[in-house]
Order: sequence, then C-alpha cells, then structure tokens
Amino acid sequence: MVGSAILRRLEQDGFGNVIFKTHKELDLINQNDTYEYFKNNRPEYVIISAGKVGGIQANNQYRAQFIYENLMIQNNLIHSAYLTGVKKILFLGSSCIYPRNSQQPIKEAYLLTGELEQTNEPYAIAKIAGIKMCENYFKQYGCNFISAMPTNLYGLEDNYDLNNSHVVPALLRKFHEAKINNEPFVEVWGSGTPKREFLYVEDLADACLFLMKNLSATDLVENDISHINVGSGTDQTISELANLIKNVVGFTGEIKFDSSKPDGTSQKLLNISKISEMGWNPTTSLVDGLNKTYYSFKRNLNKHKTH
Repeated sequence: MVGSAILRRLEQDGFGNVIFKTHKELDLINQNDTYEYFKNNRPEYVIISAGKVGGIQANNQYRAQFIYENLMIQNNLIHSAYLTGVKKILFLGSSCIYPRNSQQPIKEAYLLTGELEQTNEPYAIAKIAGIKMCENYFKQYGCNFISAMPTNLYGLEDNYDLNNSHVVPALLRKFHEAKINNEPFVEVWGSGTPKREFLYVEDLADACLFLMKNLSATDLVENDISHINVGSGTDQTISELANLIKNVVGFTGEIKFDSSKPDGTSQKLLNISKISEMGWNPTTSLVDGLNKTYYSFKRNLNKHKTH
C-alpha cells in the first residue's frame, strides 16, 4: 500500500528514473541478493517501505516472523545502502514503537521511555532497531539516513484479509459483506473505546517526498531526536470509526462490540508539531479518505475475494 502510493506520487511529480522490485522479484530477506541489487543498480535515494505488517491478530500470532523478517529486510537495505554510497535513505516505521502508556499526544522524544504494547512488541522492536541503525550510521559514517514514524495508515492497495489486516480495511470489508448479505449486525473486535489516529496513504506519500527534500540526519541530531512523526493530528474511538465506515458503506444494521477480543493500546495520537513547523500538514479528511478507499475497494472486489 505505502510503496505503491509513493510510486504514484513520484510519477505524478515527474520523477522518471525510479527503480523498484516486487517481493517476488527480489527477496529483501536475502542479504546477498539485496546487496547485489544495490551494487548493480546504484540507487541514489531510497525510501524503505518494505516490511511484514498486519493488525493486532497478525502481530500477536506471527511474533517470530514479524521480528525476524522486519529486522532482516531493514538490515539488508540500510547496510547495502551504506556499502554502495546511497546519498539518502528515508526509513518508515510505525507509531507502535512508542511505550503503551505514553503521554498523549506522543512526542518523538518519548521513544524508549517505557514498556511496549505486548501484542505488537516484536514488530515494534524491529522498527526501533531500524531507527537506531539509521541514526548510528549517520553518527559513525556520516550517512544521511533519516526515519519517519507514520501513524495508522489506510487507503488504496490496502490488505483486506480479515485475519491479517488493519482495522480500517477489515471494517470496510466486514460492513460491505454485511450489506450485500443483508446481515443484521457487524461484530467489531474489542470494546470500541480505544482511540486511534488515521492517515490517508496518499498524504503519507506526500510527506515522504517533503521529508526527502527538507529533512536531513543532521537536523534530527540537532533537534535531539532520532526520527520525525507523520500523522493527521486528530484521533477518534474505534466506535466512532466503525460508525463512520458503516455510513460510508451504507450498512443499515447494528454494530456489536466483542469485549473478549484485545483492545491494544488505549490511545495512540502522534504529536506532529515538528513536521508541521517545517511546513507539512495532511490534506485529506478521514471521511474523504474512507470514501476514496471504499470506492477503490469496490472496483477491485475480485482481487479481495469478497462478494
């Protein structure tokens, strides 16, 4: 989802010499293959959006895979970039890197100040390692490697698998199928009370280009931070989100919350004052983003194997 959005934005802005590979074409877990690709193609600028991702269930169920695959992917990419003289890297992480009980909204400086949320700790640790790699490759080697931490993302090309997806695509699919099948209610995991922040993926792509042009590793060190937050600046409860999606889809039944399922962290709202002060802010409202995402979902129903 993120990679395709960044690619669309690069093409839109007229960048012609863009190289990329799908997972089937290049296995980034393989150190030698990754290095050979860098050595043969010599990219100048790299945005790292590759990784193994998923929602609460996937993070909790595939804990070993999440830490191993993400560590290997980012280690191979960052080190290969150093070895082949890449001019700049932007490493993308996740807001789950922060302590589960962080003061809200979460500032960049809160990293490593408390315990992580247990359901996604392996993924979070891998992403923290990636941030620290970029930070320390700058401190030891002078590499202009920067990191950004996006909030919860949604949008075109999302994963709609009900077992492995994040909350927005999972709910879009659930409400759509309930509408098509005239079901009386939709079940939503958890109590509905946790608050979450969401960012439309096209806005993240815009932020990535902005940061590649305007933020350096020197800037991060001078501000005594290892990365910069990228978010929408607002949040809502899962209950509010479910009702928004219900209205976007046009489902007329009830919503039932299953409190026996995990809620995850009670709130995750990023403080985006640093990137805002630099001159960047998102432009897509949650309602507009959800409408665009649902329109795209309906156009690709066979791909998502839904009704």
